[in-house]
Amino acid sequence: MAIEFNDSQRSTLGVEWELQLVDVHTRHLRQEAQQVLGELPDLSETPDSPPLRHELMQCTVEVVTGVCETVEEARSDLAGSIERLGSVLEAREAALMCAGTHPLDDWRDQTLSPVQRYGELIDEMQWLARRILTFGVHVHVGVRSREKAIPIVNALANYLPHFLALTASSPFWSGHDTGLASSRSIIFGALPTAGPPPRLEHWKAFEEYMETLLRAGTISSIKEVWWDVRPHPDFGTIEIRMFDGIPTLREVGMAAALSQSLVRLFDQQLDRGYGLPSPPTWVVNDNKWRATRYGLDARIITDDRGRTAPLRDDLYELLRELEPVAARLGCADDLDVVSEILDKGASYERQRAVIDQGGTLNDVVDSLVAEFRADVFPTAAPSANAPSSATGHQAAGGGTGTDYVTKNRGPSHAGA
Repeated sequence: MAIEFNDSQRSTLGVEWELQLVDVHTRHLRQEAQQVLGELPDLSETPDSPPLRHELMQCTVEVVTGVCETVEEARSDLAGSIERLGSVLEAREAALMCAGTHPLDDWRDQTLSPVQRYGELIDEMQWLARRILTFGVHVHVGVRSREKAIPIVNALANYLPHFLALTASSPFWSGHDTGLASSRSIIFGALPTAGPPPRLEHWKAFEEYMETLLRAGTISSIKEVWWDVRPHPDFGTIEIRMFDGIPTLREVGMAAALSQSLVRLFDQQLDRGYGLPSPPTWVVNDNKWRATRYGLDARIITDDRGRTAPLRDDLYELLRELEPVAARLGCADDLDVVSEILDKGASYERQRAVIDQGGTLNDVVDSLVAEFRADVFPTAAPSANAPSSATGHQAAGGGTGTDYVTKNRGPSHAGA
């Protein structure tokens, strides 16, 4: 089975950002994506690559960029679509936020989107799909040839814990603290074709594997393979799907910069004849679990003999290695947000800080809404309908939550 890969000439970017629709009074999810998108037909009904789209549940709107050259362009693309979306939601007394899960709501209370393929997914996967009340960010990076795609996927598998820990934002599930940094990783990863990518040798092995899955009836299309990192032949990209839902545009820019810089680095190393890292499957799986459970405080396995190192230390080393690459790509400032997260806390830490200071899960929702609004609409006055925390907790990144985390710590292809 031959699978055509539409080569990208440069390390271009595409970003998909899954956003939650939240009632500003109750803090619960609103099942109104169909109505909201109906008010913006120029963004949601275009025949090719609409910027605003349905996701599995009616409480979600996915914002998708076009094909972007730089992280700055991707951020600007997202911000423009979100500004239009926000104008519709204000009249509905609804707000936008993003995290890997909603802290309060239950999957049984959600409404399925009116999209045929989602209905087919539910019919096939049953409970596994019905409970996917999760939200993520996917980053596509262009790759110049199919021969490079699989080696780069294998190399990126080494960084699943880095991607996840920096963006882990789902400590709560259905109103309870799960004890995990990312419950989303477990919930979505339960799908039979999700999870870490298998270790393949080359493009032909990928083609043979897809043909086997199709012949066996495991999938009906290669688009049903939802690996944490996967090649996307139609777009000519590597798609990194490991990121949890990301609360701010600045952190989305960080994820895009990290993705673009790593792919560019590996592309250049292949040009120079270097071999890329290809960690054993057991190491990839174990490290993903460690980041799922412990986030930035994980100790990750660094070789096939079981040696370990703090993930934080490995991230600082990675940041230093990628700095010159990011500078050439024009995303050095975006990549440096990694340092800010290491210093001030990832979203799962910021959310728990609200609770540790005496707040409630309502306050956690308020902090996520406030973070999103302050970052995407920095010059906008607070809406009269915007939620306010009864206990006075500020959004992490500049308030009491950030101070607590600091003191108590022991990176369109997307739409083409």
